[in-house]
Amino acid sequence: MIDKINKYLEESKSFIADNLEEIEAFRIKYLGKKGIINDLFAEFKNVPRENKKEVGQKLNELKISLQEKINTLKNALEEKSDSHSDIDLSLPGDPIHMGTRHPLSIVRNEIIDIFKRLGFTISEGPEIEDDWHVFSALNFPEEHPARDMQDTFFIEKNPDILLRTHTSSVQVRVMEKSQPPIRTISPGRVFRNEAISARAHCIFHQVEGLYIDENVSFADLKQTLLYFAKEMFGEQTKIRLRPSYFPFTEPSAEMDVACNICHGKGCNVCKYTGWLEILGCGMVDPNVLDSCKIDSKKYTGFAFGMGIERIAMLKYGINDLRLYFENDVRFLNQFKSAN
Repeated sequence: MIDKINKYLEESKSFIADNLEEIEAFRIKYLGKKGIINDLFAEFKNVPRENKKEVGQKLNELKISLQEKINTLKNALEEKSDSHSDIDLSLPGDPIHMGTRHPLSIVRNEIIDIFKRLGFTISEGPEIEDDWHVFSALNFPEEHPARDMQDTFFIEKNPDILLRTHTSSVQVRVMEKSQPPIRTISPGRVFRNEAISARAHCIFHQVEGLYIDENVSFADLKQTLLYFAKEMFGEQTKIRLRPSYFPFTEPSAEMDVACNICHGKGCNVCKYTGWLEILGCGMVDPNVLDSCKIDSKKYTGFAFGMGIERIAMLKYGINDLRLYFENDVRFLNQFKSAN
């Protein structure tokens, strides 16, 4: 009987089928009510007791092997059927809609390229910062009223940890690790607790620049910013510098460019002045250099910071800053040609 079972095992292993009818016939032949397996189990009653264990194991092996063979044949047939599904290869394919860069990314990259041509490197730092790098190292003493200029998001569990309000914190980290000459820009996302409107948001993006070396002057700062404005907005772009105050620069100024949204006639973006402030700047305060262990008697420098959203508003004539954050495809698709 062992020889008979082995014969059926070999026959089942070599069996192949091209359709379900053949597989079903195979199943009935071996596993049907009047099939070979039932006949073998009937014959098993006559096997001597001393051989029952060996023959029983072999008989179970055959039954399991047959069931696995049937499952394998069915799976192979299904896979073959799926690979030949009814597909009309002559039909045109589904259109692929190409994505676009966000306008803020486009402007950010353009700003970086302009300053790279002037020899500036790129520096980045953490968005969650400590008080030292955001305020204290930048000449913001504790309880100083200047801290109120920026409504800060503090981390509740630790009041000394906060979301950075400017990327000047990256400049502090660069000055702590480097010695002049330093020429770097720091692009990144910043956070301030401000009411959201057409001109302001609680999340926005900045590019801040820092240049420290011997004999750096305000004239160098002005020429650098004029070059940037003309490269960004066109050769005929006009700028103006107005005296201002920042704790980390002295003297300080704000730079305006002529509003190209209303062309000087006045609009809600430029507050009907014809000019739009795009950045703050000034000569680095000696206290900032000293706190970062840079000799303020030997070195001078300038710093500036601009909002990418404001630059993009001017460049593309966008009159509402909130559009950048709504992810409206109709708005974003307008910048395909700028990629």
